[in-house]
Formats: sequence, C-alpha cells, structure tokens
Amino acid sequence: MTLSIWFSLLMICMLGAMSPGPSLAVVAKHSLASGRLHGVVTSWAHAIGVGVYALLTLLGLAVVLKQSPTVFTFISYAGAAYLAYLGVNALRSKGGVAAKLSAGKKARLREAARDGLMISLLNPKLALFFLALFSQFVAVGTEITSRSIIVATPLLVDGLWYTFIAFVLSNPKVLDKLRTKAKLIDQLSGVVLILLAIRVVIQA
Repeated sequence: MTLSIWFSLLMICMLGAMSPGPSLAVVAKHSLASGRLHGVVTSWAHAIGVGVYALLTLLGLAVVLKQSPTVFTFISYAGAAYLAYLGVNALRSKGGVAAKLSAGKKARLREAARDGLMISLLNPKLALFFLALFSQFVAVGTEITSRSIIVATPLLVDGLWYTFIAFVLSNPKVLDKLRTKAKLIDQLSGVVLILLAIRVVIQA
C-alpha cells in the first residue's frame, strides 16, 4: 500500500468519525454525565466495534474478489452509490444532531463500555459504510501488512477522535462550540464522500 492510498483511507476515516451521529451522542453522554474516564472507556469500546466491522468487511470482500470479480465490481458500484447517498444526506444536514446530546446519571465503567461497543456493533450503517469504503482498497491490500493497516486505521482514528471528544467535553462549556461546527463537518464530509464515490465509479 502506497502512502497516497493510505492517506486517502485515513482522510475518509477521519471524516467518518468526525461526522456527528449516535456515536457522538453516546460518548458525549457518558463524558458529560460521568466524567472523562467514562468517556474514554466508551470511546475505545466503540473503536473495538469499528475494528470488528472493518476486519469482517475486509475479509469478506477479499473472498468475493478472489472468487467472482464480476460480483466484486457490482459491490463496488453499489458502494459508490451508497457513498454518494451518504454525501448528499450530509450536505443536506443542518448539523442539529449535537442538540440531542443529554446528560444522565453517572454510570458504571462497564456500562460505558457496553454502550460504546453496542452503538457500533448494532449500527448496520457502519457495515454498509465499510463495504463501500473498502471495496476500493481491498485490491491493493493483499499482503497481511496492508490488510492490518486497513483495519487498524479506522479503529485507531475512531478511538483517538472520540477520546479527544471525551477530553473536550470534560468542560461542558465547550459543547456549545462543538454544536456550531456540526454543520460544517457534515458539509465537508458530504463533499469528500461524493468525490470518493465518483472515483470508485471511474476506477471500477
């Protein structure tokens, strides 16, 4: 895997992690209600779920590519369509998801870990996202090292981003500033997702 290909993967993983959604709400809830440690535990439990999805998706796509290139091409086009769909929805978003964040009573650490893991494992959109994203990287990542990088990148990006969120939200006053950036993050994500979808179609 070349550095430029990995940078493309890194960028889309960063934008995917930064885009406001239910994962942000869960991490923020535990950070605000129970403190920094709970937020960090939630973040890395969520990242583990992301890593599981990434690994399963990569292995599945590798099998499809080897056994049926035609089916793989179809998956690539379907993935491009889904990326475009996500991009359009992100551009239309008003960035209001942050307004749904709320703090409840303090939870146990194992409850924070459970919520972080489940919000990723029980999110079918995450599976579709990886299916769409990895369809363009699996062919260039045939070595075990490349595959490890492809799986580790979204896991580490996700864990580090939400750890940052947990640290930031240790100061509740910062939440208002985060709300003001939600729309901008969505719009940036939308543009990148649509451009990525176009690239998949061109290369397929």
